[in-house]
Amino acid sequence: MSPPPPASPHAPLESIESVDARAPRVREAQQAYGRLETTVCSVIHGKRESVRLALVALAAGGHLLIEDVPGVGKTTLARTMARALGGTFRRIQFTSDLLPSDILGVNVFVQETGKFELKRGPIFGNIVLADEINRTSPRTQSSLLEAMSEGRVSIDSETYDLERPFFVIATQNPLEHFGTYPLPESQMDRFLLRIRMGYPSREDERRVVMAPGDVDPVGEVRPVVDAAEVANIQAAAARVRVDESLFDYAQRIVEETRHSPFLSLGVSPRGFQAWFRAAKARALASQRDYAVPDDFKEVAIPALAHRVLAAGGAFGDSLGRAREEAERVLADLVERVPVPV
Repeated sequence: MSPPPPASPHAPLESIESVDARAPRVREAQQAYGRLETTVCSVIHGKRESVRLALVALAAGGHLLIEDVPGVGKTTLARTMARALGGTFRRIQFTSDLLPSDILGVNVFVQETGKFELKRGPIFGNIVLADEINRTSPRTQSSLLEAMSEGRVSIDSETYDLERPFFVIATQNPLEHFGTYPLPESQMDRFLLRIRMGYPSREDERRVVMAPGDVDPVGEVRPVVDAAEVANIQAAAARVRVDESLFDYAQRIVEETRHSPFLSLGVSPRGFQAWFRAAKARALASQRDYAVPDDFKEVAIPALAHRVLAAGGAFGDSLGRAREEAERVLADLVERVPVPV
């Protein structure tokens, strides 16, 4: 056997140390995630699972859609996360007259310099709250697509990179509420997870209502991680190990959605990828560097339900009922497909 050819003198040299330096520090990532969850839960009482799912979306490098009635803590959750991350927080209040330039920014002519300068919009932030996103037109909603997909925006033929981390938390009123526009499928697909906050328990509601009105609990939150630690969390989540049998289990569920007579639209490859990323991030949140079936089960509905459509005209008169039917079908598939041992 002839010896291997010598390395090209023009090839980049990488030592083992340089490769290891780029690898995520898993234990540090788990500790940083734990600090984040503890800090956010100290403000958002009784909603640990909602908080965990929100942080899973962040750890997976995706974006979050919260669909619920007004006043259940959606904005408080976003503000608390921004404070704990130590990043910049921007809030966009979506209304029927909002324009894409109100989100992205606009070039303004400066007489002193004789040049156009970009007046940056609120999309340039670490945590961006798109409040009541379905109260504006689809044209304005679509201005977020490039930012959420590629982490950059295009303004007047110029491309601008967004800050890292970049995390969009959008809130959506129930579709039956007056003055709402359903989000198109392409927009929904950009959200890694869709969750609900729900009403608090009696004890948690009493604690919130009886709290002193002159004290803002979010204002007491201090940063517990920085941008580098968030990047390490995301890198560690991406490296979580998934056994081949577990991948086959998830893939079978995805294929079942594409052939189910109860669904007119199944999970796409992008949707499968989002579910896969979310399950790995949940494993990291559970202080593991490997995934188990429960990781996939727990994030199946938040990751997939907004990517499928219920079949049949019986639900055409109610988007809310169609959504509930899609969730029911997904939950049945997840329970019916055998779990690998």
